[in-house]
Amino acid sequence: MEQHFDLVVIGGGPGGYGAALYATSAGLNVALVEKDVLGGTCLNRGCIPAKAFLETAATQRHVNHAADFGIESNTPGATFSVNFAAAQARKQKVVDGIVKSLTGLIKSKKITVLDGVGKLGANRTVTVTHPDGTSSTITGGNVVLATGSVPRTIPGFEPAGPVMTSDEVLMLDHLPGRVAVIGGGAIGCEFASTFADLGSTVTILEGMPKVLPGLDSDVANVVVRSFKKRAIDIKTDIKILGHTPFTDGTGTTVHYSADDGKGAYAQNLEVDAVVVSIGRRPYADQLGLEGTAVKLTERGFVQVDEFCFTGEPGVYAIGDLIDTPALAHVGYAEAILVTKHIRGENPTPIAYDRVPWAIYCHPEVAFVGPSEEAATAAGHSVVVAKHQFRANSRAQILGELDGLVKVIAKKNDDGTAGQVLGVHMVGPWVTEQLSGGYLAVNWEATVAEVAEYIQPHPSLTELFGETMLSLTGRSLNS
Repeated sequence: MEQHFDLVVIGGGPGGYGAALYATSAGLNVALVEKDVLGGTCLNRGCIPAKAFLETAATQRHVNHAADFGIESNTPGATFSVNFAAAQARKQKVVDGIVKSLTGLIKSKKITVLDGVGKLGANRTVTVTHPDGTSSTITGGNVVLATGSVPRTIPGFEPAGPVMTSDEVLMLDHLPGRVAVIGGGAIGCEFASTFADLGSTVTILEGMPKVLPGLDSDVANVVVRSFKKRAIDIKTDIKILGHTPFTDGTGTTVHYSADDGKGAYAQNLEVDAVVVSIGRRPYADQLGLEGTAVKLTERGFVQVDEFCFTGEPGVYAIGDLIDTPALAHVGYAEAILVTKHIRGENPTPIAYDRVPWAIYCHPEVAFVGPSEEAATAAGHSVVVAKHQFRANSRAQILGELDGLVKVIAKKNDDGTAGQVLGVHMVGPWVTEQLSGGYLAVNWEATVAEVAEYIQPHPSLTELFGETMLSLTGRSLNS
């Protein structure tokens, strides 16, 4: 017998399970369709496992510098090596534990979970093809499409053997000695940082003029300097030509061209592993959509309005499936937005230009609002202040001196700093420090207002407070 629900969600990643849980808390009867494992890419093949490996890399850094803190081995000349299989097992234990908790939470909320591929048809009808080949049909008063994304690939670099995307690299059971990371964006830099700290020789191959394109230049430059100090080789303005696998299957030679200003020339790079990290594409491949008004863009994104509404009555799309920042926390926010819209609560559309961003390489990067370059290009007259972590007492205690906090504010008519436009950070644990900057930007606070707030001492967040205070024309430590 056909079942009817207030809301049917197709896709069990952050956006999908976020929609299911939030809508349930709002009193809706919800069904969740997932073809794989609850948690989606973020939990199973993305954010969580990648950060687990980054924590292993951080531990390796701490061990390598333990003597600086007076911690010495009783065994002269003792060295520490990375047991990557153990790191992999720990990562999987973390992932499995969170999946188990999420599954239990969804069950406790009485959400109906249907295993299989969900296809949307007319009149909010969803046909679910189950793993055993059988199918069932359900309907919803509303439907949320949340099938996420998959890694983009390069022709000739399809995942096999030494060539991997983020999906495969997170399942490695050994540490490659030489790694080429194709793509110097956020994900590529996270992988490069991880492998370098674990002991691999790492080369980043980036087609743009610089890695981390779009970041504030002062922030990006700190990352580049840190990478170079750790012997990460960064090659920019290159074109990938192909690769030739070793005959014994242990690695491959990557072929690319570079340009020194006098013309392009061919180069070869022998590596044990290639990580293709050139972004992700929306995964609408199995959604069906026949007989509906749901439309896709040329790039494959589902078209939506400011409330994530597709144009098909009662049907919404969220997360990586739509052309908004591909961040799990944005997926959560869109899930909340859609639920409120369904319930007629007149929600405020998400300000996508003011969402928080975090990159978990070492040093970490976190920012909200436009960079100095972007703010100027948008026509703002700005006042800027930046302070280095090397002047911060807590950073000195931690031995983490690389990094800075930069604040971009509107320039008032009298030349003083006014509304806070952007807060950009690079350095120790900045992904945990951005909330103050996020609130300042989104509440359209002024520099003078934020400077009133007291930061604990000693703390890393003092640098944020000191940077704001300096924009008032006065300061404590600078």
